[in-house]
Amino acid sequence: MPTADLGSNFDRFFNAAAAFFRNLSEIDWTSFALALLCLLAMQLARTWAWRNVLRAAYPAQRIPYLPLAAAYLAGAGINAVVPAHAGDVTKVFLVKRQIPDSSYPAVTSSFLVQTVFDTSVGILVLLYAITQGLLPPLPQIPELPAFEISFWVDHPQVFAIVVAVTLIAIVVGIYLLAHRVRRFWDRVKQGLVILREPRRYMREVFAWQGIGWIFRFAAFWFFLEAFGIGGSVGNVMLVMSVQAIANIVPFTPGGAGAQQALLVATLHGPTRTAVLSFSVGTQIAMAAWSILLGFTAILLVFRTTDWRGLIKQAQDEKDDEDDRESGEREGTAPTSA
Repeated sequence: MPTADLGSNFDRFFNAAAAFFRNLSEIDWTSFALALLCLLAMQLARTWAWRNVLRAAYPAQRIPYLPLAAAYLAGAGINAVVPAHAGDVTKVFLVKRQIPDSSYPAVTSSFLVQTVFDTSVGILVLLYAITQGLLPPLPQIPELPAFEISFWVDHPQVFAIVVAVTLIAIVVGIYLLAHRVRRFWDRVKQGLVILREPRRYMREVFAWQGIGWIFRFAAFWFFLEAFGIGGSVGNVMLVMSVQAIANIVPFTPGGAGAQQALLVATLHGPTRTAVLSFSVGTQIAMAAWSILLGFTAILLVFRTTDWRGLIKQAQDEKDDEDDRESGEREGTAPTSA
């Protein structure tokens, strides 16, 4: 893998960051603030959808909204700081603590219910951008100066091996779980129970996730206005599509560098400096806002500032539950200190 090409991603990001900080005085702060509020509204709508999934999984339990929203925001804040989705593990841990007699498989699968909507809408947004000419045709996308995409195109054998190994691992994992951990699958199904009621799913999950996406659309519209590029349906769809492409297999956090390269190549009209300033400014603002909201939620609702301790607690409790499950499968009772 050519180190120089990967390094150019970071160069693009840091050059864009410099452009952003040089042009702070030109930002429309009213639109900027509205964009941040829309991002918060998006998170709250998604939390309400998740609460409805959990209520279907645990109908006998009372699931208060405020602690759930705090857990959702805390997880998003930790994800902005720590890689490998550590925030999602913490989010599931915090929610599980609030629901008596709940299990990690059920809470985790309930969280993943949202991917049904997100994946479907994400594909539609990408197809819209391509068919409307907002993005280059698919054969030309790999030629754009984005290392994540060009690397896989230039190394098809590596790509094929990665895909094959991933698929084999998934198949083997499903086989082992299906034959050895039937109770685990029962709990996973518990978290997905709302999918068996299509009308309820559409009303209580699909609709609220749709509201969340509307707020996400509005957030990018206001970000475009804040940086003087101009909000429009086409520009917002282009930005959302570029995010999806840059994050497919990112070599850098958040697709840093790749997003800047793609937007410069595809967003026509504004100057290159304006596009770079918008792209990196939006990335920085979204990360900083997630961190602020997340750690405020941890402090006010969970009464702690030790977010690393929360991550450790989440992993330790998950490991303990895995040990208990293993003991039950082997017919032995787990020992206690």
